[in-house]
Amino acid sequence: MLPHKPLHFSEYADEIDLFEPCDTVKSDGHDKERLVAELLDYLQDPVQVFERRSNQPLFSKRQLLRGVLNTLAPYTLNADAIEQLNHLLQLELREKAIARTQHLEMESKIRVGDTKVLVWQGDITTLNTDAIVNAANNQLLGCFQPLHACIDNVIHSAAGVQLRDDCYTIIQKQGFVEPTGTAKITRAYNLPSRFVLHTVGPVVRAQVTEKNRADLAGTYISCLEICKEINTIQSIAFCGISTGVFDYPPEEAAKVAFNNVVSWLKNNMGCLDLIIFNVFSDKDKNIYKSLVEAL
Repeated sequence: MLPHKPLHFSEYADEIDLFEPCDTVKSDGHDKERLVAELLDYLQDPVQVFERRSNQPLFSKRQLLRGVLNTLAPYTLNADAIEQLNHLLQLELREKAIARTQHLEMESKIRVGDTKVLVWQGDITTLNTDAIVNAANNQLLGCFQPLHACIDNVIHSAAGVQLRDDCYTIIQKQGFVEPTGTAKITRAYNLPSRFVLHTVGPVVRAQVTEKNRADLAGTYISCLEICKEINTIQSIAFCGISTGVFDYPPEEAAKVAFNNVVSWLKNNMGCLDLIIFNVFSDKDKNIYKSLVEAL
């Protein structure tokens, strides 16, 4: 039993303007190299330990900027710097091939009632589903390791610092870190999706326990229950929760994920149009394909 009851989204929605449209900046006429340079200048104190030369290629400067942003405390950037960063992220979003749900090249698919369930291999930050799921830490603040390859870092880096700011606001109001197996929701800012669901999966020590399985199931159910309550969410993409640095074996995690999602759908017919199991590796794709095909 949890020592405290985690906040329902209705209890923090106003503080983070959850249901307000994001102010998408118009980035026409903005130059990426200038934006990167100006943001690095703004953040000169954190980056003064790095050797920066004017003739560094844009890629190196951009990686430096991302690394510094990964380490920033919440609410560090002022409004002007946030606007500049949003211009930069919107320019980068235009360069990506957005994975539109109606055009996805599906690896495998089934229907559970009226809901389409499919496996898709690719970058979750390019999906235009109504919501994507982030495998978060219990502070919900993103990964503070510069340029780390975890999904938490990737999502926060592409969405922008407002994602971290919102999560900080939520946890401060809640008064304790996010329990394992629960979820919170924020806007997605500079992602093509509209919402991000942040959920904390279990950390596996040596071998998977029954509690690990129950906690992992809880992450999927918690996300689906939020979607059920917000009727504008009709599509959601799940990442492989806990299968990265939390060391949950991918094949076992996939079985928990798939079986619990299918079971929930059977008990909640008509709540969602589309559920995507997003995978990165060929191995994970084949694991989920086998589960779909065996149903």
